[in-house]
Parts: sequence; structure tokens; C-alpha cells
Amino acid sequence: MKRLGILGSTGSIGTQTMDIVDEHPDELKVVSVAALRNVSLMEQQIRKYRPKIAALYDEKAAKDLKIKVNDTDTRVLSGMNGIMEAASVDSDITVGAMVGMIGIRPVLAAIKAGHDIALANKETLVTAGHIITREARDRKVRILPVDSEHSAIFQSMNGESHSNVEKILLTASGGPFRGKSREELKDMTAEEALKHPNWDMGPKVTIDSSTLVNKGLEVMEARWLFDVDYDHIEVLIHPQSIVHSAVQYEDGAVIAELGVPDMHLPIQYALFYPERRSLGMERLDLFKVRELTFERPDLETFRGLELALKAARAGGTMPTVFNAANEEAVKLFLNGKIKYFGITEIIEKAMEEHSLVEDPDMDQIFECERETRERFK
Repeated sequence: MKRLGILGSTGSIGTQTMDIVDEHPDELKVVSVAALRNVSLMEQQIRKYRPKIAALYDEKAAKDLKIKVNDTDTRVLSGMNGIMEAASVDSDITVGAMVGMIGIRPVLAAIKAGHDIALANKETLVTAGHIITREARDRKVRILPVDSEHSAIFQSMNGESHSNVEKILLTASGGPFRGKSREELKDMTAEEALKHPNWDMGPKVTIDSSTLVNKGLEVMEARWLFDVDYDHIEVLIHPQSIVHSAVQYEDGAVIAELGVPDMHLPIQYALFYPERRSLGMERLDLFKVRELTFERPDLETFRGLELALKAARAGGTMPTVFNAANEEAVKLFLNGKIKYFGITEIIEKAMEEHSLVEDPDMDQIFECERETRERFK
């Protein structure tokens, strides 16, 4: 029986992880769950999976939850300390799926507790990759990617020497606005941006997909996950979302992972790695797909990727500025406070005004985040 902690258990990745647990009840045991504030769903998870600890970041929500589940044996904790304690509960693997900077410290706590990490939280490596990967290496902990693209790269490199990698080919669907001009996009609404053609994701990630910010964050993640420099990572627009990513080797061979757009597969692969398990999901039918197409990203229209690459190459605290400014800008867009291109305009201005710290520690990373967010108050 593999013991499992889930950070972000009420979100998209968290609930799909629970689906995997339901598929393999004799092999997976949920020992801890953590989330922001979803009391009703957390209560359902506690009653169904009986974890030792449940933590909600929101203090009031945690108090409400504690009352609702006081007939169970689950300890209910609150705040960042509670989430970090949940992350440190004795387990074999922890799913890091909390969205945003809030997910970084709990993942680090799980690593220090000796857990393998099934990582879905982008910010962990984007802002603190130099700290997280060093700590994982020192603790002999595996970081197993959950994002479909990084899982595909991981699978395509399985059994191969990393020194033979010539290029990582990171695919992107192009989002709901692929092929549109700046003129067509200037008045696009949040409702339109949330209509992703292939993937079922939360609102923040879906907006990031539309601006290509999401792909820029994934480029930064790939650099840390696979120890490659940015000159050896190439982004391809692949609207069918069938080739989830690929690796080109020095002999010219390209190895790719293909499948239907479904996050259950990469989640399960991370949980059971290096073994594979049966999974009751739709199978890829190449006869139905018929064709696979690839395009270069439009960096002039979708400047999120261009700005992400600029932040990545600057390094230090610049990726933190990029990420925090984007999070705040997406909130403004979703609330109707700015127009679509206002997102990248805000990111660019924040980056231009930032004084770079080249090798930040964790406190400096969070101070940088705080200063960036202060701009929006």
C-alpha cells in the first residue's frame, strides 16, 4: 500500500488524483489532504478517504470544517503551518498541486520529510528551482512531473542518457485564441478566454494557456526538471494536443509520448513510477485523429511566452516577478478590471522596474513576490 499526501486536494489535479485512488483502492491510501478554503468538498474527501490530517489555509474555513467533521478521526489544521504539517505526514509520495506561490513551502516541507514528489505546482520550480532541486538531490527524493508535457518528456527520456539529448520539444495547444490577430483579441472577454478547446483546467491556468504564459512557465520548469539550458528547449504549437511533448536526441531520433488529452494518465504514471497500471480511460485512435500539425508560436501576438523566456534567461528573482505579476494581472482580467492585453503589459512593466537578485534564498523569493504584489494595492 502506497501512502499518499495531496496538496491541493480540492482542485482540478487533486480531484483527478482522487479518481486514481478510486481506481486502485488496494494500492493507494490517502494519509493527508490540504487545500485553500473549499469546506464542502474537503468534508466529502475526509469522510470518504479518512486521512490522518486535513488542512485548509483559510482560518475561518478550517474552523467550519473542524465542526463538520468532529465525528471523524481526522485532525483539522489551518494556515500555512497546518498545510506544512499535512505535507510532512509520513507518506511515500506527495502530490504538489496547490496553485500559486502558496504551494512552494509545503512541497519543500514534503521533500525535507523524505517524500517523493508528484509535482503539478509550476511555481515551485519556476521561482525556487535552484533550491528545490538541490534539496531533492540532497535528500535523495524523486521529483516526478505531473504536467502532461513534462510527463511526456520524462517518459520519452526514460532509459536514455540525458547527455545525449539535443533538444526538448515542448508542445502547446495554442489555447482558445490560436491564429487570431492582436486586433481580434484586444476586446476578448474572460468568458471567451476560458473556453479551452482541449483541456479541462482551472480558470487561472486556462487564461495562462491563452496568453502562452503557461508555456513559458513550463519552459522554466523543464530547465530544472531535466537539467537542460534554455537554448535546448523549443516550443511548438500543436492544436490537436495528441503529442504531449517529445525529445530529440543527438543522432536525430525524436521520441514522443502521445495520448488523448486527459490528465489522469500523467497523474497515475507519477504515482506508480516506474510501473504502469491499467487505467480506464479513452484510448488514442490514430485513424480518427488522421493528422497531426505543428506551428511556430506567434510571439508578437502572444507575448506571454516571449516575456517568460526573457525572465528565464535573466534568472534570479526575475521569474518570481514574472509569475507574481501574471497572477495579479489574471485576477484583474477575470474580474473585468483590465483588457486581455493588459495582462502582458502589467508583466512587462513589473519586470522592467525590478532590481534583480541573482541567487535568492527562500526569504528573498517571497519578499520579491510580496513587493511585486504590492504594486496592485
